[in-house]
Amino acid sequence: MDWGLLAAVLVLCAIGLSQIYSATGGWTPIVETQIYAILLGLVALTICLGVDYRSLADKSHFIYIVAIALLVYVLFFGAVRGGARRWIDLGTFNLQPSEFVKLALALLLAKFVGESRRGAVSRVDLLVVSVLTAVPLVIIARQPDLGSAALLIPVALTVAFVAGMPMRLLGVLALAGLLAAPIAWKFALQDYQQERISTFLDPSQDARGAGYQQIQARITVGSGGPWGQGFTEGTQGQLRFLPVAHNDFIFSVLAEEQGFAGVAVTLGLYLFVILRALESARLAKDRLGAYLVLGVLASFTFQVVYNITMSAGFAPVKGLTLPLMSYGGSSMIATLAGFGLMLNVRMRRFTN
Repeated sequence: MDWGLLAAVLVLCAIGLSQIYSATGGWTPIVETQIYAILLGLVALTICLGVDYRSLADKSHFIYIVAIALLVYVLFFGAVRGGARRWIDLGTFNLQPSEFVKLALALLLAKFVGESRRGAVSRVDLLVVSVLTAVPLVIIARQPDLGSAALLIPVALTVAFVAGMPMRLLGVLALAGLLAAPIAWKFALQDYQQERISTFLDPSQDARGAGYQQIQARITVGSGGPWGQGFTEGTQGQLRFLPVAHNDFIFSVLAEEQGFAGVAVTLGLYLFVILRALESARLAKDRLGAYLVLGVLASFTFQVVYNITMSAGFAPVKGLTLPLMSYGGSSMIATLAGFGLMLNVRMRRFTN
């Protein structure tokens, strides 16, 4: 058991909980919900840890089908919040299936590629990987939720790359994406998504509208200084200048209250978690385990990097939470379940 990794994960959860407490003004229902989510996430982590990852991989096709079925259900019958249909209303809890699709896809791709006897992935393998990734990606994008949809791409690319996908093909894909960008801008992106990108390049063009969050996030991060303004003492967060501070911009609240010192400690914890997870992949007894860890880790790392750069004003504002720290029940449960899978692979490296 990698107790160091588990301890770092729990410390990040605690830091996030304390910042949510500060950002929401004390002991609120939001704080209580986050505590319940962490507890449920630890249950999910224990379950994913207790069942051999190879047994889970054997059932990955069934898990994937269930995940797709839930996405289709959401598309037609899901609860609408903020103009998006992304949740299943369970009464006391809103389930967001797109958070769990990342794990289902990582399991399925690790099973498919890891147990292939052909060595490096073939063109047929890459086509299958592309289709398996495209199906949930398109459905999630239709909700619309481009942020969650984009998180599936690092999973597929990482698994395919470590399985032997040629670098030249990766270059071709990057070039194709670059060439397709103008078409996507005109036909795929909605007006508000185009507005987010344009205001990222120049937030001052709509300082009280689409550029407001970007500007306030930069001010909040910059106001922390070396040591921060103190717990529950941040002006931007406490006075509600920064919208949804407990969710998408929890890192900005941390930077304001704990300053550069607190940011350095938190980033150090995230780096420690990522490096320990990479070590778990290196120590895995089989390719299936290594690919599973790397697939789950790729999505986690991309989300961490994007949220932090977004909070600092270096990326367009997108509804991507900071894993383990931001408010969000489904995100917390899915993230902790993912760490259960990674711990599972490391723990069983000596088994037959």
